Amino acid sequence: MPPAQAPSSGGAAWRRLLLLLTVLPLTLAALAFVLQWRGGGVEDPGARWPPHAFPGMAESTRPSLPSSDCADVLVGSPGPSFPYLRGWSFPTDSGAPKVCVQTSTSAGLEQILPWLFYHKVVGVAQFLLFVEGKAAKPNVAGVLESIPGVKVVYRTKDLEEQQARSRIWNETWLSGFFYKPCNYELFVKQSLNMEMAIVMARDDGMDWIIHLDTDELLYPGGAAEYSVRRLLAEVPHDVDMVIFPNYESSVERDNIKDPFSEVSMFKKNYDHLPKDTYFGMYKEATRGNPNYFLTYGNGKSAARIQDHLRPNGAHRWHNYAKSPNEIKLEEAAVLHYTYTKFSDLTSRRDRCGCKPTKEDVKRCFMLDFDRAAFIIASTASEEEMLRWYNERVVWNDKQLNLKLLRKGVLTRIYTPMAIVQGLRESGTFTSVIAAGQAAVNEKLLLKKSDAQSQNLTGPENLTIKLIGATDSKSSARKILQAELVFSDTDVTAVPPMSPPGLDDEHRHHS
Repeated sequence: MPPAQAPSSGGAAWRRLLLLLTVLPLTLAALAFVLQWRGGGVEDPGARWPPHAFPGMAESTRPSLPSSDCADVLVGSPGPSFPYLRGWSFPTDSGAPKVCVQTSTSAGLEQILPWLFYHKVVGVAQFLLFVEGKAAKPNVAGVLESIPGVKVVYRTKDLEEQQARSRIWNETWLSGFFYKPCNYELFVKQSLNMEMAIVMARDDGMDWIIHLDTDELLYPGGAAEYSVRRLLAEVPHDVDMVIFPNYESSVERDNIKDPFSEVSMFKKNYDHLPKDTYFGMYKEATRGNPNYFLTYGNGKSAARIQDHLRPNGAHRWHNYAKSPNEIKLEEAAVLHYTYTKFSDLTSRRDRCGCKPTKEDVKRCFMLDFDRAAFIIASTASEEEMLRWYNERVVWNDKQLNLKLLRKGVLTRIYTPMAIVQGLRESGTFTSVIAAGQAAVNEKLLLKKSDAQSQNLTGPENLTIKLIGATDSKSSARKILQAELVFSDTDVTAVPPMSPPGLDDEHRHHS
């Protein structure tokens, strides 16, 4: 009998131990609950701040905007916002290269501000804005000049005369685009502005320079962080230039107001697709349009700032002293938001004075879709234009969209949308407009007659107006050069080019 009692005594001890291990956690949990419920013992970090007043945030205000055009796309919700201060800048990594973005624009604040602040978020340090048209008006340019890291250069007579004496204007590689209207003239302006931007960016200690239009966003895919600086920091030191293949926006409705925060679907570039997929899905992806992309397909390039750097048209850079080492990125891209709004049809029409005929539009536009869009916008009724826009631009067929998404021809990219929406909801755009009102008011006091003829940027004194027939000898020499340039296509500027077509596939297989 006594030997049988030992196991019973041991079992009781184990039961008491198990009971203790069960009761102890429950007791501690109950104590923590009581303390938190009574407001003692556990500090709530959020309790230190009043409602909606987290560190760095303030109640949003509704500053008056320069024009009603900006109200819909720049004003966010009535929630809390991050205050914009005149000396404020985004945090940057001192070890990464400094990136400059240069543009030539005539857009308004409703387009420029989301474009600009998105690129601040992804690490761009400096913006060189060559402005004219709406962008050069005092109530727009004044706001832009108040933003840290932004330099505004006006298209003044001094600038035009200075660019007329530039090295580019007196060489042959760009001369094939001289003395032509609309897109050709813009292409020359962009190139001449890029030439000046190189000097300005270098003087300010920038490491890389990129030319972008204000309907394009850099997408740093493949970088360790969502950062252009990080992306370029990973580029080998012997690389001079980096090509960002472009993706083209694929809008899904015809009433887009703010493309950067409403468009998430894009058509991938040929360089980012298997050739079999690209050519196999070409007809379905083109949907009766002249080319795979509505507009250009040869991407944009970033250049390391160094001696003898020059632009090679708006899409590429070159070097006077050597053949630059160039690579093409496998994941990063330029997101091109082209024809995203129905009004883009008429706005392009209003900028060009060509006749709406198949022959005459070739003088104005380099790409087939631009020519077709100009003719429709010039000859069709509003109803006919809208029907054409839905057939050629808007992706209404959900089954086709799903098929091309599964094949990888189309892709969804949400990050730019989230960034721009976040900037808007935080009140960034309205805050920067409020901060720039003093500069705007000062500009409005200037004589209107002198507003466009004075360079208000101070020391830059940079400026293009294409040289006319005032110097007949000079004109004759340039025309002769333009004829010679076509004998050697290797030295001409790289224009906007369409992606490969089905004819290219046949040549590839033959």
